Amino acid sequence: MAIKKYTASADNTIVNAYESNLVTRATGSNTGRADIVETFSIYGRQSSSSAELSRILMNFPVSTLIADRAAGNLPAPGGVNFYLKLYAAPSSKTVPADFKLAVVPVSSSWEEGDGLDLEEYRDKVDGNIGSDWIYARKGTQWDVPGGDFLSSPVSAQTFADGTEDLEVNITSLVEDWVDGTIASNGVGVFLSSSYEASSSANPDGATISYYTKRFFARGTQYFFKKPVIEARWNSAIKDDRATFHYSSSLAPAADNLNTIYLYNYIRGKLVNIPEVGTGNIYVRMYSGSADNSAPSGSALLLPAGGGVASAGDAVITGSWLSTGIYSASFAATASSTPLTSLFDVWGNAAGSVEYSTGSITPKTFGTTPSLAQPLYYMNITNLRNRYNATENARMNLYAREKNWQPTVYAKASAQVPALPIPSASYRVFRTIDAQEAVPYGTGSDLHTMLSYDVSGNYFDLDMSLLEPGYEYGIRFSVYDDTISSWSEQEETFRFRVEAYEY
Repeated sequence: MAIKKYTASADNTIVNAYESNLVTRATGSNTGRADIVETFSIYGRQSSSSAELSRILMNFPVSTLIADRAAGNLPAPGGVNFYLKLYAAPSSKTVPADFKLAVVPVSSSWEEGDGLDLEEYRDKVDGNIGSDWIYARKGTQWDVPGGDFLSSPVSAQTFADGTEDLEVNITSLVEDWVDGTIASNGVGVFLSSSYEASSSANPDGATISYYTKRFFARGTQYFFKKPVIEARWNSAIKDDRATFHYSSSLAPAADNLNTIYLYNYIRGKLVNIPEVGTGNIYVRMYSGSADNSAPSGSALLLPAGGGVASAGDAVITGSWLSTGIYSASFAATASSTPLTSLFDVWGNAAGSVEYSTGSITPKTFGTTPSLAQPLYYMNITNLRNRYNATENARMNLYAREKNWQPTVYAKASAQVPALPIPSASYRVFRTIDAQEAVPYGTGSDLHTMLSYDVSGNYFDLDMSLLEPGYEYGIRFSVYDDTISSWSEQEETFRFRVEAYEY
């Protein structure tokens, strides 16, 4: 699982706009229960230099995020990015274009309120619970009318057409909330100062109007349109045990490195090795043949790189990855008569304690032709018809090349071996309307990348990301090195998500 979403826990639109009489300002209005939030700037409507503004307040359940990190469900700082995502709502009003919205930390605590009216501004706080242009919460005014905001960290997004969604990286701010550097009072979303109307408080502001940019609020009926902070990280484990290659002068140094993993399952559950914990683990490689069932002789001397500090060392320094999972990276050079098997022995630094032993059948570069266009036969071997909305399901993907020609041995084998795909990504969509539920995450975060091991590719899908009561489809895309692009595969795998009440 490399995606988690935290839906807004409170939101509101506060304004100093004039009411319909163009005499009274609606500074006491509240729209905390509306299913829309909006921001605008109107210049010169009431008089030649009048300024009217609307700003969005939004808060999130940071305590839940903190608990997820403590439970190991989120990576440590530096290993995850957080994005604020607001979804554009249709509007009968004029939609502005060529403007910039700022996302700014709120410095004072505030209340959501129960108002609904975004048109006539008839729902007033009137000393009750809620926030407006003047009051942050019941009995407490903002230090500055229109909201109290910090000068940093600030994020911004430019809107060319005005109909775009908002998606900005707010990682720095979220981490400040989590560690307590900044109080978690949420964010304000509004036009940046050069686009808000010129006034005595903002003399360098705009002398044209920008109205009205609307987003869906947390109260919307649309499951996939709720405002969220989305956590993304690359959790893919790429275990080269099944695709281990000897070093070659034809390959770049990075491609000569192989990474293998140790999974410490105890009673079906991953747990840390007590003597290792989250520290380093050490690996030694031994030679063997196909007939060997155990390592023998002395540990192999390895070239420098990865966890091997110097050429000729026999010890690979591995590391802890996550609970019960350890990894080690190294290169291996084939002798004039390449070995048909290698054995990896995991233990302590001295080699006096052995924790686990595995086996590897190495390959050499150049023995398998690459595909000009990567086309695969794919199947999710453990796909079910239905899933509970609360479960986190592991999907096991079997793949082989579509133009694969089996050997006599393969035809006689009971099971055709899976082909791990080094770079594959998944997306999930609702089949009834093609609504993207989990788009491909092949950008800098790589948060929908598939893992692989000796059994093939796999990924974990958190069903709480999907609205219950609908059928969904999964599709895969494979990275094509020859054209440096992604190629979506043909198969669609369908399933339903249900919210069971028993």
